[in-house]
Amino acid sequence: MLDKNFVRENLDFVRERLGTRGGDYSLDELVALDAEWRQVLLRSEELRRQRNEASEQIGKLKKEGQDTSAQQSRVKAISNEIKSLEETLRRLEEKLNTLLHSIPNLPHESVPVGLDESANAEVRRWGSPPYFSFHPMDHVDLGVSLGILDIDRAAKIAGARFALLCGTGARLERALIHFMLDVHTHEHGYREVLPPFMANSASLFGTGNLPKFAQDLFRVEGTDYYLIPTAEVPLTNLYNGEILDGATLPQKFAAYTPCFRSEAGSYGKDTRGLIRQHQFNKVELVKFADPATSYDELESLTRDAEAVLQRVGLHYRVVALCTGDMGFSSAKTYDIEVWLPSQNRFREISSCSNFEAFQARRANIRFRNATGKKQFVHTLNGSGLAVGRTWLAILENYQQGDGTVLIPEALRPYMDGLERIAPEGS
Repeated sequence: MLDKNFVRENLDFVRERLGTRGGDYSLDELVALDAEWRQVLLRSEELRRQRNEASEQIGKLKKEGQDTSAQQSRVKAISNEIKSLEETLRRLEEKLNTLLHSIPNLPHESVPVGLDESANAEVRRWGSPPYFSFHPMDHVDLGVSLGILDIDRAAKIAGARFALLCGTGARLERALIHFMLDVHTHEHGYREVLPPFMANSASLFGTGNLPKFAQDLFRVEGTDYYLIPTAEVPLTNLYNGEILDGATLPQKFAAYTPCFRSEAGSYGKDTRGLIRQHQFNKVELVKFADPATSYDELESLTRDAEAVLQRVGLHYRVVALCTGDMGFSSAKTYDIEVWLPSQNRFREISSCSNFEAFQARRANIRFRNATGKKQFVHTLNGSGLAVGRTWLAILENYQQGDGTVLIPEALRPYMDGLERIAPEGS
């Protein structure tokens, strides 16, 4: 969340930056509540001073054997007023926090300004689309024809927006997870973590998922547990409430987890296949960085995610999201989009973001700098990559005219040397 003091002292700047996102963020109400809260706080502090003075006077009068009933009545009246003001402060603080928690992060000055994805800016491309001498199939038809994808049985087991991978299909998914973790831990210096696949509400508040996006989550009924929408949640909360040694920054973590999302509001979008599922696998990258270098860390994190696509030979582009298309907690985001032949377009396969101190302030994650001063860290995260989308991109881009699919060379050691996915039983 934003710093209340920063908002108050830089109101015009905050208003201008939030204006680039579009929407109404109740800044005037926030400022008015903050002014009222400060007035009540000053009054309560003045009354405490008066009560202390009166208590000291009572002590002196008692030593002199004088009657203190009038002074005691005054102290009692002051104490009652302080109690009433404390309740007012608590109520105002709740309202202030509710407003603060609903205000998104300020876009970094380098973010393209625009209200929707049409204003996103392409940064670079890698590779080129594959050429086919035949009409390419989409991943669903390919997976079904190969006997490695079963949507119907998944629907029977769980419902819509689930998939069942079989045989070589399941093996390819597992190989991708293993490969991605190896690349990021052995080559990019991330420390592997296997976190809980559920998180409590405090952790989801820390990353900005709660309270605003509760409808996107699956909650375990009767508990404070939620199925995680991404490993960003447990990884970012590794240091919830802690103070780090600045000399250890940046700290870099990678984790494989399944991810669970209700896809609220996505009715009718990407209903076919694996693009938008309630459950999917992902390898996530999270960094804790010094504010002075966090944007350099964003660039390197994005390159780390790109490296996986380059290693498996998939055509992609990197796009800087505009102010109106960024996530709630992000100050700057790059989307990496992979080429899908069946759709003749790029589709998102990773989002890499710098949240600056937005999440760290919510989760109270700080560090001591070289002078010993405590500051909020900057948190960053990115998909390294979404496994299911990588799986389907491989099927579509590496399909052959005979209905088989070549396995990228980088993955063959993880598939016991298998070079091609052929129909099951052939």
